[in-house]
Amino acid sequence: MSTKILISIALFFSTNLLWGQDGPKFWLPNGSFEGAPRDALNPEGWESSSYNSTPDILPGPWGVYQRPTDGNTFMGLICREDGTFESVAAKLPKALKKDKCYKFELDLSRSQAYAGYTGAACFRLWGAQNAEEPMQLLAVSEPITHYEWKTYQFNFITKAKYSYIIIECYYKTPSLLPYRGNLLLDRFLYFDYCERA
Repeated sequence: MSTKILISIALFFSTNLLWGQDGPKFWLPNGSFEGAPRDALNPEGWESSSYNSTPDILPGPWGVYQRPTDGNTFMGLICREDGTFESVAAKLPKALKKDKCYKFELDLSRSQAYAGYTGAACFRLWGAQNAEEPMQLLAVSEPITHYEWKTYQFNFITKAKYSYIIIECYYKTPSLLPYRGNLLLDRFLYFDYCERA
C-alpha cells in the first residue's frame, strides 16, 4: 500500500475520532468570566448591552465571597427596584444557525450580600444580531433562590441566525413590583447541538 493511501486513511480516522469526541460543540469567549475582581467591569469577551448595565467580576466587590466553580472569578449581575436590570452580550465565535436545536449548561447562584440587592432573580438568555437588541428568548431559569452553586441545563431551537447572545438578570414573573435582586454566573463554556424533542 502506498504512503499516500496510508496517510489518507490515518487522516480520515483521526478527523472522525476528534469529531466524535468534540462534535459540533463550540466554545464561548471567556465563559468562565475570568478577570481581575472589580465592580462595574465587563469580563474580557463580554460587553454591556444596555444603558446603566455594568456587571461585576467577583468574588470581592459588594461583599460577595462565594468561591468560583471554574477558574478564579465569576460574574455578578443585579436587577433594581426602579425597573432597570443588568445585561451583557458576547459576539459568538460562530453564529447559531437557524432552526437548529442547541444545548448548554452553566452554574448559577445567588448572594446573601451584594450591597442589599438580595432578591432571587432569573437568568435569561437571548439570541441577537448585535449587543443591544435581543431578538429571541432562548432560555429562562426559575428564580435562583439558593446560595450554593447549582448546574442548570437548557435546550432551545433557534428561529433565526444569531451572531450574539445576551444574558440578563431579570425579575421573577409575574411580579407585582420590580425589586432588588442578584444573579451569579460561572462555567458557561459552550453550545452543542442536541436532538429535537
